[in-house]
Amino acid sequence: MTRRSVRLVSHRHWPLPVLAGAAVVALALLARLVLWGMTGLDDAPLAAAPAVLGYGLLDDLRAAVFIAAPFWLALIILPTHWLGHRPRLWLRAAVLFVTFALLIFGVVSEWVFWGEFSTRFNFIAVDYLLYTHEVVANIVQSYPVGWMFAGIGLVALLLTRLSLPPPLFVSPAHPFRRRFWRGVAGGIALPALVLTLPAPPVAATNPYTEELSRNGLVSLVQAAWQNELDYRRFYATLPQQQADTLLASLGVRRAPLSQPQDDAAMMDAPAPIAVFMRMPRHVVLVTVESLSADYMAAFGNTRGLTHNLDRLADESLFFTRFYATGTRTVRGLEAVSLGTPPVPGQAIVRRPKNEHLAMVGQLAALQGFDPVFLYGGNGFFDNMNAYFGGNGYRIVDRGDIPASKVTFENAWGMADEVLFDQALEQVDRAEAGGKRLFAHVMTTSNHRPYTYPDKRIDIPSPGGRPGAVKYTDWAIGDFLAKARAKPWFKDTLFVILADHCASAAGKTRLPVDRYHIPMFFYAPDLLAPARYERLMSQIDLPPTLVQAMGLKGGAHFFGRSILDGEAPERVFISNYQELGYLKDGLLTVLRPKRQVEAYRIDPHTDAATPAAVDPKLRDEAIAYYQTASAAFREGRLRLP
Repeated sequence: MTRRSVRLVSHRHWPLPVLAGAAVVALALLARLVLWGMTGLDDAPLAAAPAVLGYGLLDDLRAAVFIAAPFWLALIILPTHWLGHRPRLWLRAAVLFVTFALLIFGVVSEWVFWGEFSTRFNFIAVDYLLYTHEVVANIVQSYPVGWMFAGIGLVALLLTRLSLPPPLFVSPAHPFRRRFWRGVAGGIALPALVLTLPAPPVAATNPYTEELSRNGLVSLVQAAWQNELDYRRFYATLPQQQADTLLASLGVRRAPLSQPQDDAAMMDAPAPIAVFMRMPRHVVLVTVESLSADYMAAFGNTRGLTHNLDRLADESLFFTRFYATGTRTVRGLEAVSLGTPPVPGQAIVRRPKNEHLAMVGQLAALQGFDPVFLYGGNGFFDNMNAYFGGNGYRIVDRGDIPASKVTFENAWGMADEVLFDQALEQVDRAEAGGKRLFAHVMTTSNHRPYTYPDKRIDIPSPGGRPGAVKYTDWAIGDFLAKARAKPWFKDTLFVILADHCASAAGKTRLPVDRYHIPMFFYAPDLLAPARYERLMSQIDLPPTLVQAMGLKGGAHFFGRSILDGEAPERVFISNYQELGYLKDGLLTVLRPKRQVEAYRIDPHTDAATPAAVDPKLRDEAIAYYQTASAAFREGRLRLP
């Protein structure tokens, strides 16, 4: 070894694994402070700083242990001359640069994700990793990606330069045995120890401080690992026979899970609906992306974003106390097609063995309707095509539409006006063929990057969320205006509702106001305008549609027809892990580890105040969620 080499290897530096771990902790702290700044002191008060920073540091150290582990293992794998010989310095510098760049990229990704969802990485982030085309295109169209990557590279390069000469794993003068035991300790023993330790607590002042005290990398791994939750393993339970009896007393007509399924009874005759002047020939169900109730003037908004929907509120059967079951499109689609409470973990739309279910379209297909699912983007996303295609629907998505007809599109798909034109064509085709149509339309325009065709509204594209909402409202108005000119309009029921709200963030785990959505039944020749003020859930829509179309099979659903005066006033809201049941002004929340909480909900503001758990409402919530989860697992949501 030359004198120069000896001087280099004897120079005291942090080993590369230690430097990588330190970078994880430092950048995680930076991310936490940035996200705190985005949240603000009203939602994450300064008084929570000791808990947020202290518990956060513990979670960051967990991440640091696992990030550093591969570098420690390299002590065992790499030859001695790779550790200290000068020609290998460039390789160590490259490794350091890539490590810094990836960690900084993680911080930037968390900033983007928090801006959209006000939470650390969770199931949504895991799902998005599977759909890189749509997600990458959306990011490219929403952010200055080139400048962001240039900035990441520049900062990573600066940190690498400050760390030069590149830190050594260990002096090659040390015997292999010493390196071996360091590698085993840092790369195997320490991570194994961390896995056996309980997770550090979180600053649970409210959901914002709880999320801030987490580490984003740890949250991402946990979300991927716990993508589905076994209800009986994690949540409070009842004997199934007791749950069945309780559901029957609440008017649920499904066959008891504790007894053999009576297929004939579940295909019961349709109940008459006095509210309709005559039965609709066609039904067009439109689920609108992220249409929160508070965007409408009817619910107090003063920005003038929904002129068409506000007019529709006076011309329709307008449901004013309607609530989404979840915070993502798949939850909304699950609820309005299958009529089941949101099972914990992943939505049924994205689960295996979700074909041949007793869905609205499947029942309609068996009884003379032509069911079709229309989506503005690629229905491969979120498994939508497989879900609807496996349950009796025809599929029409972006790939089925000629480019000449797509006058505008972005990362998520066709502009809403193009999608609605396709819906009009589908009804025209059904009418010409003498068929009855059930069309389920899923829009995309009210979504980041918030771009839309020019000269439609007075907010230039991209107009952020306000512009996207106003454009979607314009597209709905244009759609209904074109439909009114069609001969089949007088015999068609249009059902318009949101899949979920634009944001689910709040100061409680399940902020009720963040699940409030509008719904309209519009059919001027079939239905008198009115306001429906009863509390209701998305899961109540499927039995209502089945009843409106004169179909058999309403007993397959957990929901009750919202046109049935005896239907109980209760809603179901969830966020993957917390399962909420709102009834009689009390929100009962089922949580993992068999925990049950309750909150008194203000009838005017939906504000939540902690309250004592009501045993009766607790058991009702358990009966619904436990039975729905078991019914899917045991195949009891399928048609005979």
